[in-house]
Amino acid sequence: MPISDSSTHAAQARESLRHLAHSGRRIEDPGERYDLLGDISLALNSMAQSLHQIARVHDSLEHGRARVAESARSGRATSYAVSWEVHRSAEILTQAASSVDRACQNEARISYAPPDPTLNQPISGSRAIAGTGIQR
Repeated sequence: MPISDSSTHAAQARESLRHLAHSGRRIEDPGERYDLLGDISLALNSMAQSLHQIARVHDSLEHGRARVAESARSGRATSYAVSWEVHRSAEILTQAASSVDRACQNEARISYAPPDPTLNQPISGSRAIAGTGIQR
């Protein structure tokens, strides 16, 4: 059975998301966060759209086509259950995308100063206050 373009794209998206999960652990440039959040929001919206499209296939199945254990009635009920859950998942992703959008908008308001290398150096002639880690 040939693999459709949709299956190929879904596999590529899965692999890309796996790489994103690994690379997202270490974002050294805080300025990258805004673009990253924007791209993730767009990806979530695209995933929601794809799920709605998949669910619509189940919404429009002819009554006799879906079968479960040789029962058209059970097949229709199961097909509707698939449609319901997939539409529901799409709506959850739409809500997640809205949350990420709001985070992205807030991220746009933040400016980051370059790190100050002198903040982590001990002050000359200082001594530590016992048990606190504070330099005096």
